[in-house]
Amino acid sequence: MDLRNSAQTRKNAQDYLSKGEKFLNLGSAGFLLLYSLFLTLIFSFYMLHFPFSPILKFTSKQDPVPRTNSLHINQPELDYNTADYCDLFNGSWVVEEKDNSLYYTNFSCPTIPYSKNCLLNGRPDEEFMHWRWKPDKCKLPRFNAKTFLSFVKGKTMAFIGDSLARNHMESLLCLLSSEESPTDMYKDAEDKFRTWLFPRHNFTLMVLRTEFLVFATERVINGSFTGGFDLQLDKLNGNWTQHLPSIDYAIFSDGHWFLRPNYLYENGKLIGCVYCGEPGVQDLGPGYAIRRAFQAAFNYINECEECSGIVVLLRTFSAGHFEHGAWNEGGNCNRTRPFAREELKIGDQDWEFRSIQIDEIERARKDGEKFGNMFELMDVTKAMLMRPDGHPGAYWGNKWMKGFSDCIHWCIPGPIDAWNELLLEILRRKLSTFH
Repeated sequence: MDLRNSAQTRKNAQDYLSKGEKFLNLGSAGFLLLYSLFLTLIFSFYMLHFPFSPILKFTSKQDPVPRTNSLHINQPELDYNTADYCDLFNGSWVVEEKDNSLYYTNFSCPTIPYSKNCLLNGRPDEEFMHWRWKPDKCKLPRFNAKTFLSFVKGKTMAFIGDSLARNHMESLLCLLSSEESPTDMYKDAEDKFRTWLFPRHNFTLMVLRTEFLVFATERVINGSFTGGFDLQLDKLNGNWTQHLPSIDYAIFSDGHWFLRPNYLYENGKLIGCVYCGEPGVQDLGPGYAIRRAFQAAFNYINECEECSGIVVLLRTFSAGHFEHGAWNEGGNCNRTRPFAREELKIGDQDWEFRSIQIDEIERARKDGEKFGNMFELMDVTKAMLMRPDGHPGAYWGNKWMKGFSDCIHWCIPGPIDAWNELLLEILRRKLSTFH
């Protein structure tokens, strides 16, 4: 609940009590007699017109009416005979009343990272938090922390990929914290690997940072780091693969780090590059490297005997929204409303990366059936292309990169919470009977 709303509620209650005290001070005998007769007439009228109310239900003495923005309300189950597992990923963003749209606020969730707390960093508009994703042909239920934790009780879920995988996990952490406070179990020296435990549900939530999935080393020239990498496309980064045997649910996402001057290797030999512009080296493009990285990751999982029974979800590419220049050329993302569907430009590089990822998850799904592994898709590309308003932009509290905007990550709370609504619905539809 919004803390400001809570304060206003307390003020209204105090005003009400104050008025009640003044009313009681009227207290003459004649007044009390008239008042009693008035109450009797009202009560009689009510009983004649509304003799009983069998559908009235009270959730508690303190909260007689279910709050539509509560994570604890009972969610209506989809009628799967009619909804029939409709496409969750084709739809539009619809604005909701402010009182009903937020699961948490930028003050109520203590684990929001400073760089994603857009309101705390001075963002003046709030409408970006009040749009929900609505599929065209069915209802996407609101997130319910109790339901989610019941699905994953006793399990381990890991978000594997770049900083957007971390962004996704941070949103889920806020959503689940309303039901149970997590315990911070582990953080490495660079804060790339984190582990949280929800002890009451014995649920472990991890983030395993890997910019490329495959083994990568940053290129150094004349003693200076260049920002480009040497990628071994046939060799995975062991920092995350070593955790796979203990993981039940693996949420993969990656892409943005491939959009820089990188050199590609197979069997230790240079086979090409991405944006290197070097004579004699073939530019294979970022799509080639992305495909090979996901192929290597999924092949490894399906060949890993200790990983049998794992559930893998791939979240498709989430585009940035830099306008008027790239991130280092003064680019910004100052929009305050979503794009309508007709405003989208589909068919560019973002769509290419999405198509590659869909190809690879489908390939892995067929192979995974042989080993008892399940591969599922969370296709958010189109939905997030519509949300140029949901990024931190200039409001990420940066101290070292003044003047640069963040138009890749997502504000918390914000549109990224829809990813976890989709995640829960995928668990509900596809995975609840898997284990």
